[in-house]
Amino acid sequence: MIRLDAATVLLGWAVGGLFFGWVTTRRREVGIGYGWVIRATYLVLAGASVAVGLLFGPVPVRDAAAAGVALATGVALAVSVVRRKAGVSGQRAERARKAARVEAMVTPRTVGEAGTLGEAETLGEGGGGGGEDQAQARREFPPVLDLVAPAIGLVGLVAAGLDAGGAPVLAVARTVIGAAFLGVVTDAMLLGHWYLVQPGLARGPLLEQVRFLTALWPVEVGLLLVPTGMVSVLSGALDDGYNGLLGWFWLACALGTLVLCVVTRAALRERYYSAVMAATGLLYLAIVTTFGTDLVARAVLAP
Repeated sequence: MIRLDAATVLLGWAVGGLFFGWVTTRRREVGIGYGWVIRATYLVLAGASVAVGLLFGPVPVRDAAAAGVALATGVALAVSVVRRKAGVSGQRAERARKAARVEAMVTPRTVGEAGTLGEAETLGEGGGGGGEDQAQARREFPPVLDLVAPAIGLVGLVAAGLDAGGAPVLAVARTVIGAAFLGVVTDAMLLGHWYLVQPGLARGPLLEQVRFLTALWPVEVGLLLVPTGMVSVLSGALDDGYNGLLGWFWLACALGTLVLCVVTRAALRERYYSAVMAATGLLYLAIVTTFGTDLVARAVLAP
């Protein structure tokens, strides 16, 4: 019988997404609105996990943790909204750097004037404005607050893995790594769209997410191959109920995800801005193959 615990999937998706949201926002480079998108999205998923779990198969620790994730995410979102006027220090610094660069290009000056102006700019940035910038940075949303919800959710994922049956360590590992796998690909896709809102953003944050997705791929696939795993489905030793079709579909999704990771990284090496949009389109496809890799296997291998 094919069985998939939707409440666990929703909780894992929320926990993984919130963690990798913190990975991006901790650098204070991405606009504050991206954090709102991430928190609001996974707040809904965590709340849905509570509702689905209570209705279709309660696991007390998991469901309590899911409620805690929703609450902690809501608090983080509220704090972020309250402190929105402080902005994001990295984004402000990047804007100032670009403005100074443009001014330097369009303002005629002699060599001597350039030296004098450069000294004045340096004094202005490091002197009078430094204290004000530091004070404003202290008023910003503290990114560490985004780690509270994933920490609570991890407890719920461990409980869900133990409740799933089978080898406990393997079940927990599959649940936790699966959560990270689903979360990082979703965050990468959402971040790719954020470049439409913040076109001057460097590609580093998006590349970082794609690298994490690529690094998680062998761990995710390896855990799903460990007996009893997808090898048994592919060999026919374990019946998937569809004459082996789901096993081959899983294999296509797994290989497709790896190919899309490689192609996305290649696209991001191109200089043109359109490369970011191309990478975002590829990440759309990666969401389909990533979810196929994780969810099909978990459904087929469920005890």
